[in-house]
Amino acid sequence: MKMKIKGLDVDYEINGSGNNILILHGWGSSKEVHRDMINSLSKHNKVYALDFPGFGKSEEPKTGWNVDDYVELIIKFIEKNNIKKLSLIGHSFGGRVIIKLFTKKIDFEIDKVVLIDSAGIKSKVSKKSSLKSKFVKIFTKIFVNKFTKKIFPSLINKIKGMIGSVDYRSATPVMRETLVKVVNEDLEPYLGKINVSTLLIWGEIDKATPLSDAYKMERLIKDSGLVVLKGRGHYSFLEEKERVNKILDSFFGGK
Repeated sequence: MKMKIKGLDVDYEINGSGNNILILHGWGSSKEVHRDMINSLSKHNKVYALDFPGFGKSEEPKTGWNVDDYVELIIKFIEKNNIKKLSLIGHSFGGRVIIKLFTKKIDFEIDKVVLIDSAGIKSKVSKKSSLKSKFVKIFTKIFVNKFTKKIFPSLINKIKGMIGSVDYRSATPVMRETLVKVVNEDLEPYLGKINVSTLLIWGEIDKATPLSDAYKMERLIKDSGLVVLKGRGHYSFLEEKERVNKILDSFFGGK
């Protein structure tokens, strides 16, 4: 289904009946990645899932968005669906949006929260990465122009490719701008604003959002608990589908 929010076509779906749960996917992903989770939870709950603008089947923003733009979209989505009370599940970037949501004035009640390998804590840039970034920026400023792009396109792309993550390099210009805005915002100061029962699920060897982030979130979120999935990475909920679904079922009171 499609819904117009903030001038964009947003793709979403609703499954099951019961208590409301909204699932928010990670960066570069879509609601489809959570298919098994949706199917499991919708046995005892009313599950909402959407594709963030710029991902899946939803329209891309016209300009670069920041976290607040995505939060505003989620608030409007909840209001348009006339949801008065719900729980939230967020993986990676989805968790980032949930954290920032708790800084806003809302007209609905949040019951419980699940953060899975959540983003939000700004990582420290190593000295090596910082130097590499500075080199590329200086090189681009001095040498990259219409002439060099035409004569040495592969060299220019190779050097520019030295900077940025795979997510950045594979994104469109608008989503690159969005990614830069998103990752440069540190949400650690807002973790204490989460005032509902919160479950943290984390892959032990997650390299994108390391386990140290989970321990920090557990310490800063008052009513929280952490489940560590041994030997699992950033998509821990896919690597341990059955176990994670059972954990979620228990947390949300499924039968």
